[in-house]
Amino acid sequence: MADAATLAVYARAARDYAQGTPLAPEPDYSPDIAAFLAPLPIRARLLDLGCGPGTWAAHFRQMGHEVSACDPCPEMAALARARTGLAVMEMGAEKLEARAAYDGIWANFSLLHLPRAALPEALQRIHRALRPKGMLHLGMKLGHDAGRDALGRYVTYYSEADLTDLTQAAGFTALRSRRGNRHDRPGAADTFVIVTAHG
Repeated sequence: MADAATLAVYARAARDYAQGTPLAPEPDYSPDIAAFLAPLPIRARLLDLGCGPGTWAAHFRQMGHEVSACDPCPEMAALARARTGLAVMEMGAEKLEARAAYDGIWANFSLLHLPRAALPEALQRIHRALRPKGMLHLGMKLGHDAGRDALGRYVTYYSEADLTDLTQAAGFTALRSRRGNRHDRPGAADTFVIVTAHG
């Protein structure tokens, strides 16, 4: 799970969003959404893992999918409940106990807050939670180190080769990857990678 300082950053953000602060603009994930959903049933059972304010959970539900969501930050989970009407669970990947329950799991920049040593188990839990050939969307930031970002969040950075090895070790087959830039704060951008894989 994200550490206390990271959760505190998201708790403050959730309070700001609840008081009307606009959500930060997201990059265009349309090609990633298409790749994630293409192999899945028309009405897939999806989990938004680390859902934040519920933006993607709401989007997938609007598309007609059966959506569950979770976030380890209680304030974010409450905000997502209010925005989506879903029964958002307060937990992170380390508490994911489901087995063969989901057609797809959307982990968009949520697992990067785990310590490096915790990611292999998180990916194994995700793999167990997916049905056969279930899909994983994994968004991570590229790099080689770990530490606090300018917002005070603990972030672990990975190379594409690292992520390929880690997902394969957990039982996934990578189908595609895409790089882009994500702006989490004014005047700064991080290079990210999206990995789409099946179990």
